[in-house]
Amino acid sequence: MNTYWNKPAETMEREEMSSLQAGRLKEIVTRLYRQQPFYRSKMQEQGLLPEDIVTLEDIKKLPFITKQDMRDNYPYGLFAAPMSEIVRVHASSGTTGRPTVVGYTKRDIGIWSEVAARSLVAAGLSKQSCIQIAYGYGLFTGGLGIHYGAELLGASVIPISSGKTSRQIMLMRDFGTTALACTPSYALYIAETMREMGIDPRETKLRTGIFGAEPWTERMRQAIETQLGIKAMDIYGLSEIMGPGVAIECSVQSGLHISEDHFYPEIINPVTGEVLPDGEKGELVLTTLTKEGMPMIRYRTRDLSVLHHEKCACGRTLVRMSKVLGRSDDMLIIRGVNVFPSQVENVLLGIGNTSPHYQLIVERKGNLDQLTVLVEMTEEMFTDEVRGLEELETKIKGELSSVLSVSATVRLVGPKTIERSEGKAQRVIDKREL
Repeated sequence: MNTYWNKPAETMEREEMSSLQAGRLKEIVTRLYRQQPFYRSKMQEQGLLPEDIVTLEDIKKLPFITKQDMRDNYPYGLFAAPMSEIVRVHASSGTTGRPTVVGYTKRDIGIWSEVAARSLVAAGLSKQSCIQIAYGYGLFTGGLGIHYGAELLGASVIPISSGKTSRQIMLMRDFGTTALACTPSYALYIAETMREMGIDPRETKLRTGIFGAEPWTERMRQAIETQLGIKAMDIYGLSEIMGPGVAIECSVQSGLHISEDHFYPEIINPVTGEVLPDGEKGELVLTTLTKEGMPMIRYRTRDLSVLHHEKCACGRTLVRMSKVLGRSDDMLIIRGVNVFPSQVENVLLGIGNTSPHYQLIVERKGNLDQLTVLVEMTEEMFTDEVRGLEELETKIKGELSSVLSVSATVRLVGPKTIERSEGKAQRVIDKREL
């Protein structure tokens, strides 16, 4: 089996990579200044001309782009190619307001297929793999992104999309699925449904999972790997930049390799915008270096991560990002304390006596914010004595207080009480905003 899909790009020496990135950055900035009114206006506000961007260090002179900029220019205001050259449009579902829209030229689709194929090979897949894609198809980039990469790789594709879980499992067994692509929360739901159906995942041919589209912890990885008997690989992408394939873990599983010949990453302080050095946690900012349809310069992803540039044991020299550690915009501020759902997930999975399904509810009572954590019981827990459940609630509450530095009310709820998701799980209900 090939270790790399594109070895020259994936093992390029740092000096050569930096030179390539600088050249591509200058080209794309020049093109946007000449052809794209929005970017030209943003640069003029900064007093910048294309010739001011010569080295990679000069990228710091350029302004950030945010999701709000996309909404303000809905639907096609950030496109840098005429609609006659846009062969596909995707859009994020969003939680409020209009969706964020992205456009791709034929060349963009080719590059997307290339980086997705790289990702699948890095995760251990090959032409012999049978990939069941349970990400949603349609305007969401997840399904089609993996699909095109898998076809370029030459693997067999089962484009089942999300939902109809019992049918997913039936086809997984009948078609000989070796790899599953979906959100990590849906993978756990599939594992739960398999148990209910009396099916042992280890009796299937499933060996690998390609999971992304939502933050997940190492403990959640362990839960998925244990319950499904597979190796769970983290993939990263976002529609604003390209889609799945921007970065993925290799077999070493020590960070996600970013295809940095196409996507230039930075880590910034989410409050000040200051660029941070390797090893420091901050907000991931990405610049597309080759995209034609809708290039993005210094796009603030709101995803919190860490970058490392040292060579990986797998031989790849591509910069690595840590698993997404949370999002700066879904961070909860409760009584002045920053709280992330991933922190709660780590505590619950670390205790080990609970289901991996949970929900955070934030309410304001009087002038004080109150955090309630709903924790779903397993069938075994549900039959325990009340005293044992009270002790478990107390234990969870103590652990959460220690980790979060804020008190929370813990409520154990019955099995399957918390709504399952076939896409991104809704972990937070913030009633302060209602």
